[in-house]
Parts: sequence; C-alpha cells; structure tokens
Amino acid sequence: MGFAETAALIIFLVTITFVIAGWIDSVLAALIGVVAMIVCGLMTDIEAFQTVDWNLIVILLSIWIISGFFGKSGVPEYLSAVVLRASGGDVALFVVGVGALAGFVSMLIDNVVVVLMFAPVIFHACRRFHFPAFEPVLFMGMCANLMGTALLLGDLPPQMLHSVSKIEFWGFIWHLGRPSSFFVLLIAYVLTCGYFYVRFRRRYRGLCMDISCMVDEKPLDHIRDKPFAVVTCAIFLLTILAMAFREFLGFHLGFIAMWGALTIILFFTLFKKRFTVEIPDVEEILKELDWRAVFFYVSLFALVGGLEHSGVIKILVTHITPLMRDSLVAGATVIYWVTAPIVGIVEHDAYILTLLYVIRDLGAEGVNPWPLYWMVLWAGTLGSNLTVAGAPALFVAKNLAEKEDGRESTVRQFLSMSGPYVLVSLISCYIPAMLIWVLPFA
Repeated sequence: MGFAETAALIIFLVTITFVIAGWIDSVLAALIGVVAMIVCGLMTDIEAFQTVDWNLIVILLSIWIISGFFGKSGVPEYLSAVVLRASGGDVALFVVGVGALAGFVSMLIDNVVVVLMFAPVIFHACRRFHFPAFEPVLFMGMCANLMGTALLLGDLPPQMLHSVSKIEFWGFIWHLGRPSSFFVLLIAYVLTCGYFYVRFRRRYRGLCMDISCMVDEKPLDHIRDKPFAVVTCAIFLLTILAMAFREFLGFHLGFIAMWGALTIILFFTLFKKRFTVEIPDVEEILKELDWRAVFFYVSLFALVGGLEHSGVIKILVTHITPLMRDSLVAGATVIYWVTAPIVGIVEHDAYILTLLYVIRDLGAEGVNPWPLYWMVLWAGTLGSNLTVAGAPALFVAKNLAEKEDGRESTVRQFLSMSGPYVLVSLISCYIPAMLIWVLPFA
C-alpha cells in the first residue's frame, strides 16, 4: 500500500478504536477522524460532504419524528396489555410475547425508540408481580435489535444497504425471485424466541402472575386520546405505504419520509387544542431528536468515503475476489462467521457499511453480490447483540433495567443472556440463508 492507503487505514482504525473504547466522546472521535482524512489530503471537504447519503439521514430524522408521536399514542402499551391478558398469567409467555411484539414493531421504528416504549410495560408487570426486570428487558432489547433489519425502515444497516445497492422496500421481503430479509430473519426469530420460552419456563417455574385482578381493566384504556392515536397511526401507515411504493411515485425515500414527518407535525400543530394529549412544539420536537447519532452516522459515511477515495477498498476487493470466485459457499461462510464476533465488540454500523462498499465493488468484478450483501447484513445484526458495544439498543435496555432493579448487572449475567441469544439466532439464520441465498448461486 502507498501513503494514501496506509494513512486512510490508520486514521480509520484509530478512529474506530476511540469510538469503541470511549476514551473521548464517540461523535467527537468520528468527526476528528473525518477532519484528519481531509487535512491529510485523502479527500477534499466537498468529497467528504458528497460521500454522505443525505437521503438516508432524512429518512432517519423523519421516522424518528413520526415514532415520537406514535410513542405518545398509547398503542404500544395497548398491545402489551393485550399480550399480558393473552399470557394467562404465564410469566415466560408474557416475557417472550412482549419481546416478540417489540421485535415486530422495530421493523418500522428505530430499535432504541422501541426499547424506550416497551420497557415501562415490562416494569409495570415486574413491580406488580415481583420479579427482576433485567432478563426480560434485555431479551426485549435483543429482539428489537434483531428484527430491525427485517425491513427497510427499522434500523440503519438495511437503510445503508438501500444506499449502496439501491434495493427498494419490497426487496427486503422478496428479491430476485426468492424470500429475503423478512422471511429469513423471521425463521431465526421464531426459533430464538422458542428457545428462550423454554429457558424462561425453567427460570420462572413456580411464579405466576395473578391477572384475575385485571378483569375490570381494558387494554383500550391505555389509549387515552383515541382520535390522536387514530391520526398518528394513519399518517404512519400512509408514510410506510408511500415508501413501499416509491418506485411508482417517483420520489426518493427521504422525500416521502420527510413529508410524512411534516404532515404529522403540521396537523397536530394546527389542531393541538382538539386533543387531550400534550403535543410538543416544533422546537421541542427538534430538541428530542438524537442529533449526536445523526452526526455520528454522517461521520461514518465520510470515513468510509475516505477509505474508498484513498483506494483501500479497492485493495480489499483485489484480495477477496479470488476467494469469492473459487467458492461462493466458502466465501459467504467466512464472511458470516467472521463478521458475527467482530460486530459484538465493534460498532456494527461502521463495519457493515465498509463491507457493503467492498461487496459492491466485488459485483463489478463479476461476483454476484447479493448472497454476500445478505450474509454481512444478517451476521452484522445478529452478532451485534453480544455486547453493549455492538448495539446501542442493548446499552439503553441494560441501563433501564439496572435502574429499575436498583442494582448493576455483572458481565457474566449479561453474557449468560446475550451469548445463547446470539448463538441460537446465528445458527437459525445461517441455515436458511445458505439454502435460499448462497447454494442456488454457487
């Protein structure tokens, strides 16, 4: 490697190390890394700006805004109350049911937001029936993280895949004549939840939630302002449908999501006096957005853009191409099982984005990129459930549960949950992934 490639790789690795170690703020570390690449002449400031997928950033901001209103609607609490009734007092069934429900909601809403929405529901049951919140909340966080990649809207990795490969909304359900992310992850999800149901049955043997006292409670009572909930869900649903049919509408996903966010803000600003729910002003809505995450994602795109401009990705492609051409099965397997442990300790968004660029260029060399795209995306998502360093949703879930229980968890307690979850989900995903996406193209 020449000076440019070596310098870009060093800056990238040092930056990611600071991000993981937390020696300084992760956003500051990422921004400093971008500035270092520009100062070293690896790319210009204009090139750094152009490498950012601003369409994706607008999608994130818009969905966060709509999710904020959805969280105030009471619908998540209503759904959880339904699960509690359906469990019949079975603690294991309740815990797995809430976790499963959170996973499905996270297909459309950022997984951190989902954790914040569903954790209070678990806390309510834990306080009422006297059992610790740590394992149920952590399980729910891992479920939300897993299913966030099933569709385009739930998490950053599928949106990055859209940015790199231009895959559309329906491509995550059915692509190239075969089932894709939704169905493959659903198989892994069902099997993983089944395993943990058996585990929780043993864990909570002898504990039963007496829900007879809830006979007079109605799940709909959680929706305090029904017109507000109806309008919020209607705008959310229409936005999702418009994004699903983007190709027919002819607009970018970011533009459609932005109109959904503007519509919901404008409607509730004009008619806020007609609703009993406290509706925030535009300034409050903007303050509630996670701007640190936005700057972090912008920096990731610029950092990976620096690797591309300097030629590092081209060198990686040159070395990997022979392996992929010799055996797609071996190449996909290596990528899958190497990615999983790495993203357990490395911020998975940066890793996935880098490999997506590498795989895109492999496609230009004659290698079918889609089996590799999916293997990286799925392994990157499932493996990130191993530690809080891999998935922000787990960091939030862990902190909330520890605060609720009034004591800190140990590393052993955490890994006793996350280790089996990651292993079962990886194996459950690998088999259908190979059968559906790798072997037919090998």
